[in-house]
Amino acid sequence: MAPAQALKPKLQQVTEISRIVEATSAHEVRRRKRGDKRGTHKLTLFDLDHTLLNGDSDVLWCDFLINEGVLERESFAARNADMETRYQAGTVGVEEFANFYVGTLAGRSPKDWELLRQAFLANTIVPRISPAAMRLVSQHLDAGDLVVMTTATNRFITELTAIYFNIEHLIATEPQVADGVFTGLSTGTLNMREGKVARLAQWLTLSGQRLSDFSSTAYSDSINDLPLLLAVDHPVAVDPDPKLRSEARRLGWEILHLAR
Repeated sequence: MAPAQALKPKLQQVTEISRIVEATSAHEVRRRKRGDKRGTHKLTLFDLDHTLLNGDSDVLWCDFLINEGVLERESFAARNADMETRYQAGTVGVEEFANFYVGTLAGRSPKDWELLRQAFLANTIVPRISPAAMRLVSQHLDAGDLVVMTTATNRFITELTAIYFNIEHLIATEPQVADGVFTGLSTGTLNMREGKVARLAQWLTLSGQRLSDFSSTAYSDSINDLPLLLAVDHPVAVDPDPKLRSEARRLGWEILHLAR
């Protein structure tokens, strides 16, 4: 069990994140009203980690919990680094990857984690979001696009990030909850590799739509998102890893460099 102080971030951190959430939620309501009037047939999909974010949310979450004393550095740091390396190489198993990181939530309720989640956003995530990334998302929102954040990272630790970006729609790996407590396992189709295409199709079906109904654009840095990039009309490789860069050049895709 972590020491009590590890679960109590400073009050000013919570106050700041509450201000962020309130401000962005109000902005989102105004934006959605504008979008409803304009109508849209453009769908824009944003990967999160190393695309909009200068870093990987899962890895950063583990580092954050280690620093907070929630996870043991000796037993967890090396496993975290190994998982990151194999993910970037595109060699890690989908279930292994998802359950490793969702497993950090096991045994506690969403309420138990909430203060730490807010501190994680305020102190770890927000400083790694560049003005260029914010501008790119805002351009698509202001144009009236249907904007979706789609990430292999689990919903619980990314939904506040989506709010910070003013993105209403989030498709993410879903952590399983039983009797109000995280089990440490994921549930449903994992939102990674081909799973991102499947989850997108499922999400669109809920509103009676298909990907072919839209002029679609996807932004990603990772070879793991090749299936999604191949599925859309306008793939954009953002500061891509070596494997994705090679594919983007071969296929003539746009390569975007975001100032970090």
